[in-house]
Amino acid sequence: MAILLIFLLGVIEPPGKPLAKDVPNDEGGKIILTWQPTPQSDEIDGYDIYRAKEEEPFEKIGSTDKWTNQFTDTETKNGVKYQYKIASVKQGEILAQSEISEQVKSSGQWFHSGRLNILLGFIIYTILLLWFIFHARAGKKMFVRKIPGLDALDEAVGRATEMGKPILYVPGLSSIADIATIASLNILSRVAKKTAEYNTTLLVPNRNPVVYTVAQEIVKQAYTETGRPDIYNPDNVYFITGNQFAYVAAVCGTMVREKPATNLFLGYFWAESLILAETGASTGAIQIAGTDSVFQLPFFITTCDYTLIGEELYAASAYLSREPLLMGSLKGQDWGKMIILAILIIGSALMLIGVEQVAALFNI
Repeated sequence: MAILLIFLLGVIEPPGKPLAKDVPNDEGGKIILTWQPTPQSDEIDGYDIYRAKEEEPFEKIGSTDKWTNQFTDTETKNGVKYQYKIASVKQGEILAQSEISEQVKSSGQWFHSGRLNILLGFIIYTILLLWFIFHARAGKKMFVRKIPGLDALDEAVGRATEMGKPILYVPGLSSIADIATIASLNILSRVAKKTAEYNTTLLVPNRNPVVYTVAQEIVKQAYTETGRPDIYNPDNVYFITGNQFAYVAAVCGTMVREKPATNLFLGYFWAESLILAETGASTGAIQIAGTDSVFQLPFFITTCDYTLIGEELYAASAYLSREPLLMGSLKGQDWGKMIILAILIIGSALMLIGVEQVAALFNI
């Protein structure tokens, strides 16, 4: 009765006419509503939101508490016109209703305007890549700092050849989906070509069946390109087991029995890294390791003669082959990183002296 009396006396003023807008920078299907709350907020429990599609009647689509004057309708269809109204309610009864909003429809946007900084960075990065690839193909020499671990590959292969002992190549324990594994297989191609030239035995034990298949084809192709397909032995590239430590035990057994002159551990490794490297060190082999796992790098650095750290593993293909496309891409990436580093340093300095507007550059 009290609610009816309030309504009849006109004490409760209706909420303001809702302002309906398409939500910007999205895939569509969303409309956001805002309205002025009723001045008598203490006399109501909240607001009910009603929606009508073109000529159809209004239906309730949601509700808010009395302190909220915004609502997002996430169940609209792109291109369909909608109208909205807001009702003040108390104990489930409508006390007052707003005016009906203007017609509005949702739509998807092709570009997120808040990601303009990313678009600009992408354009600059693409220009850098194309610039360096163009110059690399034109014959310009690209400087790449020395990577001792990669420079030592020829020495490691030559040592094994002189000693008449095999080379053991472990392409990590991860799957082909891991970028470190792909980088390792690229290096494997280079090593296989060298062993084919020198007629040195190359042993490649594998844990992953897919990596095993790819590695076998890579080594076979390397021997063919070198002109020595007759000395390729498919039994030297083999699958052991998918079990982590059973695989490691088998590889360690190979190192103890065969005593390879060179051990190459390149790829992604887990807790078994120290077991492999320590066993190899005990046999007197020269060891070159490389991984992007920060947890295993300390073990390889301690027990191996050379270690490729992080992105040095990724740069190996360009470094070893000097192929213009790869070299241009490598230099473009390096310059892109330098630009990002410069922006971070300058941006941090500006923030420290109070230029807070620069923070918008990093808002993604």
